[in-house]
Amino acid sequence: MRVSTKHVLGSVAVAATLALSACAPSAESTDAGSGTDTIEVGVITSETGPLAAYGQSFLDGFNAGLDYATDGTGEVDGITIEIRNGDDAGDPDKAVQLTKEYIGDGVQVLTGTVSSGVALGVAEQAAQNQVLYVSGPAAADAITGVNGYTFRSGRQSMQDVATAGTFLDDVAGQKVVVYAQDNAFGQGNAAAVDALLGAGGAKVQPLLVGEDIKEFTSFSQQLKDAKPDLIFVAWAGETTGSMWQSLEQQGVFDIAPVVTGLGDVASYGAYGPVADKISFLSHYFGTAPDNAVNDAMVEAVEAAGGTVDLFTPDGFTAAQMIVHAIEEGEGDVDAMVAALEGYTFDAPKGTVTVRAGDHALVQEMYQAKLVKDGEGWAPELVAAVPAEDVAPPEAG
Repeated sequence: MRVSTKHVLGSVAVAATLALSACAPSAESTDAGSGTDTIEVGVITSETGPLAAYGQSFLDGFNAGLDYATDGTGEVDGITIEIRNGDDAGDPDKAVQLTKEYIGDGVQVLTGTVSSGVALGVAEQAAQNQVLYVSGPAAADAITGVNGYTFRSGRQSMQDVATAGTFLDDVAGQKVVVYAQDNAFGQGNAAAVDALLGAGGAKVQPLLVGEDIKEFTSFSQQLKDAKPDLIFVAWAGETTGSMWQSLEQQGVFDIAPVVTGLGDVASYGAYGPVADKISFLSHYFGTAPDNAVNDAMVEAVEAAGGTVDLFTPDGFTAAQMIVHAIEEGEGDVDAMVAALEGYTFDAPKGTVTVRAGDHALVQEMYQAKLVKDGEGWAPELVAAVPAEDVAPPEAG
């Protein structure tokens, strides 16, 4: 095991304090229990707005997963699963409004959400109203263990960071420079790397750059002068291309592995001519896993006219979890929660486990590279990282 996380206590992510009012379930929802004929599942995600592509990826996976887990019937043990879709447009307030509406109508199972801000708001409503909530792609570590009713079907930021550490044989005594923008996103990544890899014995040094900076030569030179063993890049926005170009021009790729997260398919062309020089940590791409469940998901999504992408397995896995919970709990929320805690099953990413203590999803991750594919780029698997090697620290 290259990176150990089991002795790391706590998470750098801090749950936001959200002033959200609760709404009581209707009489119809409180009557639910054993013998329920129909259970409605509220799927709240971004169908429009800046995260719409992520939302569509989740929905494609969810629809395929529901069909897979119910053998195409939409039913389990005589219980019909009805889906109620809602568009949060990436807006936490809108998501909470929809959540209250659904709960008021008797919905006892919620899923979706690609935004961490949205997920935290929905999670608070789930706890206040005692409904089951399976969060999707939202990666904030604060979602893990936030309450007893919230689970996650995707990975979290700490699993990304741990995967980055696997590009070193052993992080102990190694110098890791976090190259990021000086904003909440960059600062959060620097803190996460320090909390996880620093706790494993790495010396972590942040190099944070103002968002208004457009010339990166001096910063690239600072990276070289730091003599790192690994460079972790967390970057977004319009300066991304020029930042990568500067790293190449200044020879940064020659001094240490440069690691960043592999995004969705649409992002593959954003790295320009340095694409094949970057070491990528990856949550998912279609050819990374090699198992029958992933094959079934890819086939189903493509048959429906879609393409598997970064968050497709999060939707598929959410559907698998919900079907299992309904099968075991038959509409009783506490029984559904109990059914998921410690649940191990075969998902598109292989064998995954819902950790009982904090509801993290323990799953394998990937090392990847981009290779030329005609006029574009395609991901290629370098190594699958075992789930236990990148399990996040237990929350709480």
